[in-house]
Amino acid sequence: MDPLGARSQFVEVQNLPTWDQPQGVQDEVDGENLLMEEDDQLTNQLNSFESPFPFRQDINSKIVLFNGDVALLNCTAIVNTSNETLTDKNPVSDSIHRNSGPELRDELLKLKGCRTGEAKMTEGFNLAARFIIHTVGPKYKAKYRTAAESSLYSCYRNVMQLAKEHAMASVGFCVVSTVKRAYPLEDATHIALRTIRRFLENHGENIEMVVFAVSGVEEPVYRKLMPLYYPRSKKEERIGLPLLPANIGNSEGEPVVPERQIRIAEKPGNLEDDSGDDSLESDLGLVGSHAFARMEGDVDKQRKLILQGQMSEAAQQKQHQRNYNRWLCRARAEDLSDIAALKALYQTGVDLCGRTVMVVVGRNIPVTLIDMEKVNEKMFILPFVMYFHLDLTICVISNWLDVLIMFQKPFLARFSFCVFRFKKNLRAFYFIHPTFRSKVSTWFFTTFSVSGLKEKVHHIENLQQLFTCILPEQIDIPPFVLEYDTRVSIQSLGLSHWSKC
Repeated sequence: MDPLGARSQFVEVQNLPTWDQPQGVQDEVDGENLLMEEDDQLTNQLNSFESPFPFRQDINSKIVLFNGDVALLNCTAIVNTSNETLTDKNPVSDSIHRNSGPELRDELLKLKGCRTGEAKMTEGFNLAARFIIHTVGPKYKAKYRTAAESSLYSCYRNVMQLAKEHAMASVGFCVVSTVKRAYPLEDATHIALRTIRRFLENHGENIEMVVFAVSGVEEPVYRKLMPLYYPRSKKEERIGLPLLPANIGNSEGEPVVPERQIRIAEKPGNLEDDSGDDSLESDLGLVGSHAFARMEGDVDKQRKLILQGQMSEAAQQKQHQRNYNRWLCRARAEDLSDIAALKALYQTGVDLCGRTVMVVVGRNIPVTLIDMEKVNEKMFILPFVMYFHLDLTICVISNWLDVLIMFQKPFLARFSFCVFRFKKNLRAFYFIHPTFRSKVSTWFFTTFSVSGLKEKVHHIENLQQLFTCILPEQIDIPPFVLEYDTRVSIQSLGLSHWSKC
């Protein structure tokens, strides 16, 4: 208890500036740094993408970044990071024990420890905060990264759940992952910020304030990453979009591991397939996808034979069919609306033989965006597998093969199984306005990756040649391609006229 008239050492959270308010020179510097990183062309490409963390004034007004001791905050509850026996010695825990008094230690003995990722609550005793929520962060090891991410998410999520259940108005968070536990600060900050953001979006209607109490070392990292999850304007939201990590978790912020997701087919016993003459496809209706359910041999031995090149053609076809079926299920479940908005890959009309025409526009592919592993998967493989059972004509516009070189093996390895299995359905590849580089790339692709396609590849120097195979009204050509074709045609006419003279 402070002497009468003495200034209290505790900090009133209501007097702290919230994240939606300017906080001095540092915010201005951070804003300028973000603007310096902004590229006009990239910004134009990003306009069609919707940020997973949009600008929300109501959420920003609940967030406070405080450089100071969490034990001094006057709020409903503060968070203490500890170990499994709740006896950890770290700066945060030591300060809380020192300010709360000896009663806290006696109370912790009654709790009989706390598991990693869980949260338990005690009174605040001599603290300004009414409650203390104790949680145990994970020990970080690179080979167990997924488990560490899930545990750290559980720490923040369980603390917020306790706050909601006890109708707490304000919560003061310390940085749960301590140096002693070796969790990388930036990775831990991503999980903390997105977990709190998702909880406030979905369940935070009664929570009035969340304070991130950080040290001088931790503050620059928080100040750098907070605009990604709590943008203070539409412009900041747009600038932060390409800086978000590839894995931003599910709707609750929980880390997602695709291999562990439960897959439920709409009609597992009746998958659609038009090529019924192939006996290899009769096993697609099976619910089980492992070796026992399919009465197959040792899968490991089969993969070893593939690597050694000793597998029979029938077995290879079966392996390709299995891979295609897996990608087809993913394609049907994936939301591809953002890819459709780019107009980089789309279905148009039919050619003179009545075959479906697919168009790939290389210039519209955002190759500078985020993880290329994710981009080539979602942009090419998933949309393509939806049409591989049809007779296809593919038109490639604007040096797509130059872009393909950037993908190298990750793209070819995943895409080639589709082409190998359904190359009989791919009737023609038309490469419009090809460069020397794209011609060489095409030759390598058809020679070494997928055989049997070389005779189906056609290099089209101008659109008039293309219109002899596909009527103009049956194909949607981007305006910049029409302009380029007109310019090239005029130049070629001028050269021919000059040679005659």
